[in-house]
Amino acid sequence: MTAPRTPTTAQELRSAGLRVTAARVALLETVRDGDHLGVEAIASGVRDRVGHISLPAVYEALHALTAAGLIRRIEPAGSPARFEGRVGDNHHHLVCRSCGVVADVECATGEAPCLTASEDRGFSIDEAEVIYWGLCPGCSTARSSSAP
Repeated sequence: MTAPRTPTTAQELRSAGLRVTAARVALLETVRDGDHLGVEAIASGVRDRVGHISLPAVYEALHALTAAGLIRRIEPAGSPARFEGRVGDNHHHLVCRSCGVVADVECATGEAPCLTASEDRGFSIDEAEVIYWGLCPGCSTARSSSAP
């Protein structure tokens, strides 16, 4: 019995109905290898893999990959958009108020959509987006060390 093979990045793009280009492959792999990356970090990662790519091309590819459900865009209030490769679940995020680091956290109740609205107003709810704000361990330690 053979184990099922993981599809290649190119196969995933084709399955999503997207044209396979070196830039799209590099971008998807950069996002998946990263940790809630911003556009500039993604562009830098793609350039490291394939050479020059314009910022508009990065934005265009991010839009296409997000629309296809291959990556997820998050935009915490007051922060630029970040992208992650973890899709297909309804996880949430922790955001540090000091340094801006973002970390994944599982659903509040463990079952999508994680939270039940007090009133659904006729909506068929299938997802909840929750962002927890605070200080990461590094910033908490730094803050308590510098306190008088």
